Amino acid sequence: MYSWLRVLNLKAIFVLVLIGVLSPSVFAKEPGYYGLGQPASDEEIAGWDIDVRPDGVGLPAGSGSVADGESLYEEKCSTCHGLFGEGEGRWPKLAGGEDTLTEDRPEKTVGSYWPYASTLWDYIHRAMPFTAPQSLSNDETYAITAYVLNLNDIVDEDFVLTKDNFTDIEMPNKDGFFLDPRPDVKNPACMNDCKDPDSIKVTSAIKGITPLEHLGKNKELSDKLRTKTERMTGTADTQGMIVYEQSCVLCHGDGLAGAPKLGDLDAWKNRVSKGMDELVKNAIEGFTGDTGVMPAKGGNSSLSDEDVAAAVVFILEKNQK
Repeated sequence: MYSWLRVLNLKAIFVLVLIGVLSPSVFAKEPGYYGLGQPASDEEIAGWDIDVRPDGVGLPAGSGSVADGESLYEEKCSTCHGLFGEGEGRWPKLAGGEDTLTEDRPEKTVGSYWPYASTLWDYIHRAMPFTAPQSLSNDETYAITAYVLNLNDIVDEDFVLTKDNFTDIEMPNKDGFFLDPRPDVKNPACMNDCKDPDSIKVTSAIKGITPLEHLGKNKELSDKLRTKTERMTGTADTQGMIVYEQSCVLCHGDGLAGAPKLGDLDAWKNRVSKGMDELVKNAIEGFTGDTGVMPAKGGNSSLSDEDVAAAVVFILEKNQK
């Protein structure tokens, strides 16, 4: 019995060795094959392949007037960028800044800095509005692009932007960019005498935008956020309060994109009636209603489901006081 087991073991070892010898040639796949995932479908590729080049390649059919763009801009863009592109708070300015690029603090707007109109169309279509990216139709994107160009005196008030006349637009700073003639060089990373990560402190963050989880739960900044929200709500809650301040206050503090404001009991009444489970589900997965859009996790995908649930509990508690 023992001898048979020994023979079988030897045969098994031989087979494993043989596979190891043959695997590089017999079992090799084409270059770049890692055995992970699956080939992207034409539909998936088309969903990602939406970039627009300065020469107009990639632009879809469509059109939009400055007049139509004005009403769309006021509805979907002005809350952050101002009625005339002047920017609200720390949100980017879209207009103005002429002849400021040589100053110590230049204003880099669409009119003063951007070299190509394609960047404007592409960014609006890809990432705007902030609360519902890629929700604009092609015609709406053309219209808003035309209006922003008009705010910068690049096109007239009766202008209608189309795929055919798009490349005729000349941006004021089109000659302000050049190819960098310096050659590529190798710069190996220095891994000696590195700074201790625990000694690095975050001193500021853009309200509602900058996620802080990857910064090691910086205590000093968390304390500042807690103190600020305590003043606003009269509470000392922790997790839900901090998540709210980081990722929710942008919309629910000012009512952006139809979001119900914190403390507006009438606006929250129907929502609360859906129950906690439904509210948490909508906050995690996103929701489109009659009055606005709720992006998944408030647009901050780094949040865990538990973080979002804590923020919902915090908001509901404040709306019951």
